[in-house]
Amino acid sequence: LPQNPQTLFVEKNVRLDLLEMLEGRGLGKAEQEERVRKTAARFGLEEFLETHPYDLSGGEQQRVALAKLLLQDPEILLLDEHTAALDPKTAAKVLEISNKIVQENHLTTLMITHNMRDAIRYGNRLIMMNEGHVIYDVRGEEKTKLEVSDLLQRFEQAGGEANDRMILS
Repeated sequence: LPQNPQTLFVEKNVRLDLLEMLEGRGLGKAEQEERVRKTAARFGLEEFLETHPYDLSGGEQQRVALAKLLLQDPEILLLDEHTAALDPKTAAKVLEISNKIVQENHLTTLMITHNMRDAIRYGNRLIMMNEGHVIYDVRGEEKTKLEVSDLLQRFEQAGGEANDRMILS
């Protein structure tokens, strides 16, 4: 399942938006409300349950989008540049929450990022692609020893051009 803040319903508050994810699952209203409350707490969204998406910051919207995903009990999670539009402090918080969710729920996750530090820090495998081709695939101890400079060198050797987002992130 992909995450995307644009999937938030602007005409609904956060609570109603989250409840929508539980419709048709055979849960009673009380159980639905309890799951929404627990999920909101997990994402630090308790104070925003009656807030509409247009009154939320980008980071808050991203957390609501992730909460919606979690309520669907996904088997696989696609995080496509899910922190790219966030300031560094908010991005770090969203990454921390995402990582915790992945670990606790044992979710197979594909995180797409141009941030070399995040690519090294998160996950148990790193696959680098250029123009649709895998140019580097590393895991385990070899991955833990990587530095940003190693990834930049690999990318440039493959004919790619490093950009500011890769270098400065």
